[in-house]
Order: sequence, then structure tokens, then C-alpha cells
Amino acid sequence: MAADFQKIREMAEFHREDIARFLRDMIAIPSESCEEGAVIQRIQAEMEKVGFDRIEIDPMGNILGYIGNGPRLIALDAHIDTVGIGDRANWEHDPYLGYDDDEIVYGRGASDQQGGMAAMIYAGKIIKELGLDEGYTLLCTGTVQEEDCDGLCWQYLIEEMGIRPDFVVSTEPTNCNIHLGQRGRMEIRVDVRGRSAHGSMPHLGDNAIFSMGRILSELEELHARLPDNEILGKGTLTVSEIFASSPSRCAVADQCTISIDRRMTLGETVQGALEEIRSLPAVQAAKAKVSLYTYSRTSWRGLDYPTECYFPAWYIEREHPVCQILLSAHASLYGVEPEVNVWTFSTNGVAIMGRHGIPCIGFGPGKEEQAHAPNEITWKDHLVKAAALYAAIPGSVATF
Repeated sequence: MAADFQKIREMAEFHREDIARFLRDMIAIPSESCEEGAVIQRIQAEMEKVGFDRIEIDPMGNILGYIGNGPRLIALDAHIDTVGIGDRANWEHDPYLGYDDDEIVYGRGASDQQGGMAAMIYAGKIIKELGLDEGYTLLCTGTVQEEDCDGLCWQYLIEEMGIRPDFVVSTEPTNCNIHLGQRGRMEIRVDVRGRSAHGSMPHLGDNAIFSMGRILSELEELHARLPDNEILGKGTLTVSEIFASSPSRCAVADQCTISIDRRMTLGETVQGALEEIRSLPAVQAAKAKVSLYTYSRTSWRGLDYPTECYFPAWYIEREHPVCQILLSAHASLYGVEPEVNVWTFSTNGVAIMGRHGIPCIGFGPGKEEQAHAPNEITWKDHLVKAAALYAAIPGSVATF
């Protein structure tokens, strides 16, 4: 199966407005985590229209589109849920109605990351049109609940559906460069219990907020000591939430809880990160409980698939065959290699490669800084370029 890379480029450009139109259709359908049903149905209709060989919606609500029936399984992944719009006043145009012009597509999900879904489906159309669908199976996944719990969808696909691709290309935004990994993260909870007393006699109580204050100071110092890594960067922590309770505003607080967003670099472990906090003197003095949050929320199809909120760091070497496949495909299409970098944020790669060791690499339309921001956009040139690269991957696989 020899790919005609010039023809792939031409076909991707030919479908420029088809890709943009489909992306705008998806943007117009609000699809926050656990509310993706309508946009999944829209994706199914487009997969049917362009000629996918087989389409499934699994019990969690992920949509799986297949092309070809060869022994080698290659997957392209896009999460199709979005965050909300935040304060509507920050948007210059309707975030769902949006608009497009010669250069951009505007609206919630344009970069993060329904643009990747639009590009991959039209890559499938190009593959079918050019007869490049022999000798392998291409799986295009539109995955759910990523914004709520990154990787949960792929935990389900791997652990419950038994799907293990040879490798996965994440279509999260990379500015059409190659991304090789990301820091991991944990959602940690610290609970302190005190003893209530009347606010006029605080010496008779044990104020949980004061105890937590001492813990907060030590957490700030711990952040500065966390390890650095030349590839993925520094481990970090920040306190993201604080809750307290007491019998009344005229009483000593008897409970205090904080949430910690912990970003983990290469070499850090979940147990190590928890023990660093548990060993802090203020945590021990307060007999605080340190634990991981559990994510548990019912999907749009009615499935609850709980998991601990631990999302491992992962990284694939530039020399890895999968990276070389993408570099080769890009060079064959455009005559140059793209930049190679890592993501700042977290992706479904935490489950694909972080938990399960399946090679994962990133190439996607859009830019990271557009994610979760008002006035989100992506670029039509990005959509075309991504569609061409995804369509060229099978032909490049054959050379490795």
C-alpha cells in the first residue's frame, strides 16, 4: 500500500470547508461531560456519511468508528466533551452559534478538542477515497468524560472492552506539532477534625481551621522542594479548594478540608506523593487524613465507572518507532519535520500509556492556550494539515 502524499494533501485541502462545517455542527451542540449524547449522534451521522466500515457506541457512550479489517490496529483519539462557557460576558460572540471565516472556526470546543474529531473523520474519508484502507484497521474514537476525568474513557475501552491498539495518536491541540508526553496529576484531599466550642471561649475548643493553616504553610514549602525534570518540567502542587464547618458562625470550627492539585513529573509515584504530605509535621500533629479523591459520575448512557483520581505522567522517546512514523509522514507531506514538545495539560494518554503502556503520541489542530478560554478558536489550515497527516499514517506505518 503506497501512499501518494501529494494526493493526500490535495484531498485534505479539497475537504477544508467540509471539515469546518462539521466542526461548527459539533460546536453548536452543548456537550459538557456526561451530556455528550447529542454530539455523539451527530458524529455517528458524519461517520456514516463519509463511509466508515463499522460504527459502535459502547456502554459508556464512547463512539468507535472503524475503517479496514487488517491485523494491525491503529487508533486516533479525540475527546468530544467540552468544559462550560464560564461568564458569557467574556465571549465576543455566541460560544455555540460561533462563526467561521477564511482562516478560523470560533466556538467552545474548536481547539479543545472537537477540531481533532473533525479532522480525523475526514482523514477516514480520504483513506477510503484513495484506497488506503488495506492491511490494517483504523479506529477513530470520540471519547467522553475527559474533561471530568481524563483517561477514564480509555480505562474503560482497555480494561472492559479489551481494545489494545498497537499505538494511539491523541488529537489534542499541539499547534500541529508532535507532543511526546505530559506531567501526571493527582486530586488529593486533606481532612482535619477539631473540636467545637462557643466562640466566646475558643480555648475550650480545637480549631480545625487553625490546624489547617499550619498545614497550608508547610504545603507551600513542600511545593518549592518538589523534583524537576528536564523533559516534563517540575512537579507542582497548589491548594485549589478549602471547606470548613462549625455549629454556627459563633463557634470554633470542628472540621476543615482542602483539595490539592498535584502535578507529577517523571519519576514520581502516587504513594510517594501521598507520603510527602502525610509526613509533614503539621499533618501529623493534626492527625490529618490524606487521601485521593474518587471520581464517580454517571455517563450519558447511564454507566458509572468509578476510579481514583490518579493520572500518571508518561513520555515516549523521540527515537520510538511511533514518533518516527509521525515524523516520516509529516516530512513526506510537507518536506519538513514538525517541532517536538510535550503538553502542559493532561490528556487521555494518562490511561493509554501512563496506566497501560500502549504507545501514545500527540498531533492535533489548535493551540493549548485556547483550551478552556473564552473566544476559543482553531485554524482551518490546522484542520487540513491534521486530516492529511492522519490519512498518511497508515502508509508510513508500512515503512517501519
